[in-house]
Amino acid sequence: MEVSFIDTLYQNLLDSSWLEIVAVIFGLLSVWFAKKANILVYPTGIVSVLIYVYICFYAQLYADMGINAFYFVMSVYGWIMWTRKPEGSEERPITFSTKKDKLISAAIFVFSLIFILILLKNFKGDDPAYWSTIIPYIDTFTTSIFIVGMLLMAFKKVENWIYWIVGDLISIPLYFYKGLVFTSLQFLIFLVLAVMGYIEWKQKATRISGHA
Repeated sequence: MEVSFIDTLYQNLLDSSWLEIVAVIFGLLSVWFAKKANILVYPTGIVSVLIYVYICFYAQLYADMGINAFYFVMSVYGWIMWTRKPEGSEERPITFSTKKDKLISAAIFVFSLIFILILLKNFKGDDPAYWSTIIPYIDTFTTSIFIVGMLLMAFKKVENWIYWIVGDLISIPLYFYKGLVFTSLQFLIFLVLAVMGYIEWKQKATRISGHA
């Protein structure tokens, strides 16, 4: 089993274009900078998602292309939000979500689920093989989770990491099942960084607010 995994990973690496490898590297850098609450999270993330927009377009994966285009828009929005510093502060502080923030996050998650499913039905509605598995529903679920994660990160909310952790946990077996072992391994690294990010951001927010 171990040999099979290594062989599959090696084959995935061989099949990966240099552009995809660059996208993965910048994606990992982006999560690392996010963990450190460094604004470089956004320029590195933008490079990664723009490359994926290009890759998905030529692979005719238009739904994935659209999702990455949305991630680009959210990255630009987050970059702008992080540059808006409260008066007398050197940077936007890391804070905990309020009850209102959590309700809004839940509403955005549900809206995203419905919206993405409608889009997929329009793009893939005539593909019974695609809808015969649970994969499109899992894809929709994880994408909706990541959308909320990006929004919360834009506002520097600690809870953004919880969404990333849940999404990564689901994405690891999902991409492995699809035979994309390299991408599955990437999400495993994302998961480790997300857990570290949550711990680091929670400590910073606690020091700022005195939150228990």
